[in-house]
Amino acid sequence: MKINYNEKMKEIISNLSLDNPPSILLHSCCAPCSSTVISILSNYFNITVIYYNPNIEPFEEYEKRKEEQIRLINTLPTKNKVSIIDADYDNDLFHKKVKSLEHEKEGGARCSVCYYMRLEYTAKVAKNQGFDYFGTTLSVSPYKNAQKLNEIGQRLALEYQVPFLVSDFKKENGYKNSIILSKKYNLYRQNYCGCTYSKPNLDN
Repeated sequence: MKINYNEKMKEIISNLSLDNPPSILLHSCCAPCSSTVISILSNYFNITVIYYNPNIEPFEEYEKRKEEQIRLINTLPTKNKVSIIDADYDNDLFHKKVKSLEHEKEGGARCSVCYYMRLEYTAKVAKNQGFDYFGTTLSVSPYKNAQKLNEIGQRLALEYQVPFLVSDFKKENGYKNSIILSKKYNLYRQNYCGCTYSKPNLDN
């Protein structure tokens, strides 16, 4: 039975203090996806975006998406503070992690490894820097498996002892709103997830 992680997230944030908002380390894959998520979560959290995406290639594409992420954060009006941590590229490590999974279908085992790699890095930083929560923007995409993302996040929450904010940001028109915000702020919208293996598999 599938879990409605959007409803679970709403339960969590409904109990947060608006006068003393907690901190969240929010992994972001790109500016367009993060636009909706930041707009929602900045009402309840002080957000630090962590841009850790070693899957994105070539490097010029990685840099372009990162600069758009920074531009959005500097432009988007928010209730609470939003800042960013720029992480290492780690593309060689990504390829080591997905070795032998190169020909997996998009959304399969290779993507699960990629989810885990990025979320584990986020959890480690959240633990080391004392964040109240960690989370990710990835579930806003219709191409991403929210059930798998939340299972990984909750597993890492137990391992690193930092609460994971469960979510399914594509619910309630989250993905549609990200398109609207992308147009409003003239954001670069990529036509593939990030890794070289995803290029022929996506048509968006």
